[in-house]
Amino acid sequence: MNIPESAPLPNETRVWDPVVRIFHWSLVAAYTIVWLTGEEEPRVHVLAGYVIIGLVLIRVAWGFVGTKYARFRDFVYRPSMVLAYVRDILTGKSKRYLGHNPLGGIMIIALLLSLLAASVTGLALPGAKEGAGPFAAITASTSVTVPVAISKAVVDDDEGAGETWKELHEFFANLSLLLVALHIAGVIVGNLVHRENLVRAMFTGRKPV
Repeated sequence: MNIPESAPLPNETRVWDPVVRIFHWSLVAAYTIVWLTGEEEPRVHVLAGYVIIGLVLIRVAWGFVGTKYARFRDFVYRPSMVLAYVRDILTGKSKRYLGHNPLGGIMIIALLLSLLAASVTGLALPGAKEGAGPFAAITASTSVTVPVAISKAVVDDDEGAGETWKELHEFFANLSLLLVALHIAGVIVGNLVHRENLVRAMFTGRKPV
């Protein structure tokens, strides 16, 4: 008897609901477009930024009202549990989680915040430089207070507000790229340690029991 594609096999269980899966791959597509366009295709770049903001806001809402494994309370752990999980990975004794593991939970929160910051600072750029865009009224009349750590890394004190927003945007864009690389590395490690195909699971929504 043929098993419908939407039905899990006897040794599998549903973990990722359609909202999580659509969000994930839509974000991958939008983020790829953002990095491939940049200043060469500014209109497409900006539109992709709007898409990322929309996706992040949807995911945040779904983190409170979504299915079991999509909710923040399922994968946001205490720091002590995260450190214990890192220690277990290093000793080859890490516990397998059906949903996101403690490190994966931190990565999700970090990525959501970084992507949102990169997108918002990017949309603020036209307002600071040209008095245009959705945040023009705010950026034109507001001075930017930059955290010391970021200021030393990317911002020249002699540059104007427009350049400051640009440097902030680039900082969060590069931070997001670093987090994406770490996320991919984490997926590879998870595949090897627990012998499961995490990429396939994000397509099908199912994982081995």
